[in-house]
Amino acid sequence: MQKPSGTRLGLLIAATLAGILCGIVPAMAQGFTDWGWPQPYERVSDKSIAWLKQKGWWPLAVGWQGPFSGQNTVNVVMDKAGLLEKRGLESKFQVFASGPDLNEAIAAARIQVGNGGNFPFTSLLDRGIPVRAIAVVAPNLKHSTVVPLDSPVKSLADLKGSNPPATIGIVTGSSAEFYFTQAAEVVGLQIGKDVILKNMPPGEQLLMAKGIGAVVPWEPSVTIITEDRKTGREVDTIFPYNLYEGMFYVRQELIDNVPDVVQAISDAFMESTLWIRLNPDKAADFLAAEPMLKVYGKPLLLQQTQLYNNLYKPTSSYPFAKMWGEENARIAKWLKDRSRLTRVLTAKDYEDSFDVQFMDKTYQKLGWKIPTQAPFIPAGWTGKIGELPYPAYANAATLKDPQPWPEKGDLTRAWTFDGKTYQP
Repeated sequence: MQKPSGTRLGLLIAATLAGILCGIVPAMAQGFTDWGWPQPYERVSDKSIAWLKQKGWWPLAVGWQGPFSGQNTVNVVMDKAGLLEKRGLESKFQVFASGPDLNEAIAAARIQVGNGGNFPFTSLLDRGIPVRAIAVVAPNLKHSTVVPLDSPVKSLADLKGSNPPATIGIVTGSSAEFYFTQAAEVVGLQIGKDVILKNMPPGEQLLMAKGIGAVVPWEPSVTIITEDRKTGREVDTIFPYNLYEGMFYVRQELIDNVPDVVQAISDAFMESTLWIRLNPDKAADFLAAEPMLKVYGKPLLLQQTQLYNNLYKPTSSYPFAKMWGEENARIAKWLKDRSRLTRVLTAKDYEDSFDVQFMDKTYQKLGWKIPTQAPFIPAGWTGKIGELPYPAYANAATLKDPQPWPEKGDLTRAWTFDGKTYQP
């Protein structure tokens, strides 16, 4: 047999190495979308699709909440950009006005993938509904105490000694009530003596009715009252008293029977996050076209997207199970002490309600380092869960510009976004 020439031998070696490298780093070899998702898309198996159809879960139903900044953008972009369809999943996105309404659809299995704040999610756990959170949405969504413009109140402490007690409009049994009661305890404000809590839905809070001492809304209502309508001003925020997060969750049956479907959902979630970073204006267009949201107007929706989708590093959505478990256990104790839960939920119960395996694999596909700490917690932070007030951390009130991404140490291999390749 004739030996190959030096040139031919070099070509053979190069071809062999190329084949090996393509097998090792397919995402690098095959490129990225403009918004940084590796190509080609991985599609769910025919077997999994058949299981969903047999279960009656085809198309897959995803529930989201309209008046919930940050969370709504992720879901609307997943829907309008067809990010589940690109992975072989037919889907139907359904909007809900509130967490309890969505909970009922999840409990009845009419919705298989959902988004909820920490209070509705706690209710699901209390009821034994089989759900697991695979990502976090809208961490540190701002809740505020807002007083009328002509109010003499400058801080919560100014409400002490109110005669008659000041009426506080609030959604009872919500994250807003939890925040306000925690803050009141820290500043020495007595509920029932200094202030009276009156159950008031978000739409009514926006009216800032005459005679009200304050309202306690969350975003986007805070911005609507203080910056859009200019009928109230903030005197306090949630940040020193509660690390807030929403959950992006799936029913346990999906994890048990069709894990590749859950992986596709996790991947689509993170691709949506990246798409929004590149296209915030277009994302706001999508939101403004939603019947439940069009009354807000595009400028407000864009501002909320910038604050609650693009301010933090994208790793803020990583399900830090231990941290969130410890913080949410405070909520469970608060609810149980008020006889609003049927059983005790511990930090371990919350920690076990997260499933990090899917986001870990999503990060591996992207070439991102799996983070050990939420990006809004600064190095050397001296805070301890449950010891209030919390020291300062990065949030919508303290960050003037988006956190840089990626920084040194964020990547495990080269990653391309908006035409620029970043090295680890």
